[in-house]
Amino acid sequence: MSISPIEHSTSLRIGSVEFVSPDEIKVGLDLDAPDGIAANAGTPRAFPRVNSYVLIATESGFIVSQVEWIAVEKSPFPKRKGFQDYGLIDLPFPLRKMKVSPLGILKFDGNNFKFRRGVQAFPSVGEPVLIPTDSQLRAIVESGDNRRVKIGTSPIAANADVCIDPDRLFGRHLAVLGNTGSGKSCSVAGLIQWSLESAKAKVEQDNEKPNARFIVLDPNGEYSKAFGDQARVFKVGDEVTPLQVPLWFWNSAEWISFTQASPKAQAPLLRRALRAMRNEQFELSEEIDISVRKFLSTILISSKHERSTGAPWGSFPKPKGFYEKICKWTTSVESLKSLLEGTDTRLDDLLTALDNYQQARSGRHPTYESDLNEVNQLIDSITTAFNEFGGSEKDLLPKSEDTPCIFDGDVFVSYLESLAQETGNEQFVEFLLTRIRTMLADTRMSEIIGNNESISLADWLNTYIGEDNAQNGCVTVIDLSLVPTDITHIITAVIARMTFEALQRYRKVNNETLPTVLVMEEAHTFVKRYKEDTENQNAATICCQVFEKVAREGRKFGLGLVLSSQRPSELSPTVLSQCNSFLLHRISNDRDQELVHRLVPDNLRGLLRELPSLPSQQAILLGWASELPIVVKMNDLDKHQRPHSDDPDYWDVWSRLKDRSIDWSGIANDWQHVDDDWDS
Repeated sequence: MSISPIEHSTSLRIGSVEFVSPDEIKVGLDLDAPDGIAANAGTPRAFPRVNSYVLIATESGFIVSQVEWIAVEKSPFPKRKGFQDYGLIDLPFPLRKMKVSPLGILKFDGNNFKFRRGVQAFPSVGEPVLIPTDSQLRAIVESGDNRRVKIGTSPIAANADVCIDPDRLFGRHLAVLGNTGSGKSCSVAGLIQWSLESAKAKVEQDNEKPNARFIVLDPNGEYSKAFGDQARVFKVGDEVTPLQVPLWFWNSAEWISFTQASPKAQAPLLRRALRAMRNEQFELSEEIDISVRKFLSTILISSKHERSTGAPWGSFPKPKGFYEKICKWTTSVESLKSLLEGTDTRLDDLLTALDNYQQARSGRHPTYESDLNEVNQLIDSITTAFNEFGGSEKDLLPKSEDTPCIFDGDVFVSYLESLAQETGNEQFVEFLLTRIRTMLADTRMSEIIGNNESISLADWLNTYIGEDNAQNGCVTVIDLSLVPTDITHIITAVIARMTFEALQRYRKVNNETLPTVLVMEEAHTFVKRYKEDTENQNAATICCQVFEKVAREGRKFGLGLVLSSQRPSELSPTVLSQCNSFLLHRISNDRDQELVHRLVPDNLRGLLRELPSLPSQQAILLGWASELPIVVKMNDLDKHQRPHSDDPDYWDVWSRLKDRSIDWSGIANDWQHVDDDWDS
């Protein structure tokens, strides 16, 4: 026999509203409401339960509310149905109360229930409170559009599927927070795996890969084998795919932080030397025509600058300084001409013009001043020679000290040293030069910074960010575990910045973004809060500032950020405030809990009280990626897909259930870079 909707609602009733405010509703439970297991929703379900959902019936639909706490209050009289005689003497009677937070509206459209976040009209006192059915629970948890990737199920909502929209999850940045051992690394690996699997299912051709890009910065070496053949793994000492971050990638701020250059004397010299390296592109060997063209471009830019400042006809000693430059240029042009073939006359007219300028200022009492026409004729001669050697206008645009142009580290040190001697600052740069020489001589660092072997910028972008259509794989794992401590923060900062700037230029050239996700494990080490008023910024500060820039501006260029950390209280507030989605595993530290509580509205903080007791593999998903905060049991990962971050098997090893043989000689040889065959 069918029952009416009113009778059905009556069977689901558990209480009524007793108190209403915009962020809090108090409910009095009926005497016959379930005590532990509710069967009136169709299937047995634990009730009442903190953080579960209840419905409040109104004329516009059901208000979905989340249970914050349940308590027992003493009532002066019992609320027993059917008794009208108030002359009876009764003892105080226990009544159950419940506080709930309104989340949104659940409506029935004739076929299905639809959940919408936000409440416009609040219930009145006395409105019935209902326990939701399984279909209603699924409609609440499985709400939202573009639910493309399943990440788990909800244990408090009839095991409904919890799915996310990757555009929301990765496009607005995600923070995965929790104690060590709570399942953070597996969640991060799972989010990548499940996203790629879902995208693969949508690819039309079976042999095609998803056009996805994930770059995992892995300081502990956990993810090397988690992604199988989908990943390119770069690590120190690998003969096939060694980690390479050339020193000419570093910008001026990164050089200054590594060398600890002082802002008054050393930093300006360092910037000037870098600018010269970027513009001249010094190399140990190159064709003579290229050398001549580069020199002519330098003196052409210098002469135009002197003309714009009026130095050739200015007050003393400016005209004499310009004359002395002409003399040096003449000597250099003569040296370059001697390297050309004897029949090459492309520099003859320029030499004649330079000689004539000097002859006009020779004699016992020379006048060094020039007029504008004379300087223009000299510049025309330099321009003609420059064009004859294949120069063009775009070669005259000076590059900044941060442009990633190839240069050799040893040449850079030599140039910096000579620049210091020229300016009389030798005593100020001694420590700076020593630090750079030490880095170049350190075999552990030289393997990474590529002073002996260089890789082109285009090849690096293809290898590390990914080829066209992700033909070389969707995941890049950069193992930072063996990177020397002195340059760990710098290497991390350079990789993050180069990725960000590459995507900036991709959008500039193509007028569209290239969606990419940058994953930072142990983020509290690399995105650590710092004092903004410090004069000398160290490498850790520079690294954090790069991630702050990515967090603020990355979305516009298609770069999403995923942070994984066990100490959220140590993270940069700027980066954390830009994360719109959070996956919270077990957090027991008081400071970390306090910070996480500040991330959510007051009416949702009841859910976060469950953080200290969350079991492994369970987390709370909240923010932009979820229609409502929800406890989620993350999907299982196969053993070969999990990061290598398992807890140590102390007892099994102690009791010899698992074998742990030791060969310290092999470890020592690997550590000291000793060849076993040669050693024997």
